[in-house]
Amino acid sequence: MSTDFERRLKGATLLTAEVLYYMPDHPRLLQSFMWQLVDEAPRYPRLVAFLDHWRCEIEAMIHSVRVASGEPLAPPAGARWTA
Repeated sequence: MSTDFERRLKGATLLTAEVLYYMPDHPRLLQSFMWQLVDEAPRYPRLVAFLDHWRCEIEAMIHSVRVASGEPLAPPAGARWTA
């Protein structure tokens, strides 16, 4: 299994997801869950797997999901690498 840094070097980005969901005991109230992970844009397979798990295993119904993604790792503009 590769580390998050190795994933970033291969083009993955830092992803922040905010899941708004209805509380099971109080269905008129919304609760927020924030989650950060390194995932591969634009398909976001780790986020999709998490949301699939949520829908199948967690009682709380999802209201909405907001996603923000960072830029892939790259050398600074104008940087020169020498060996």
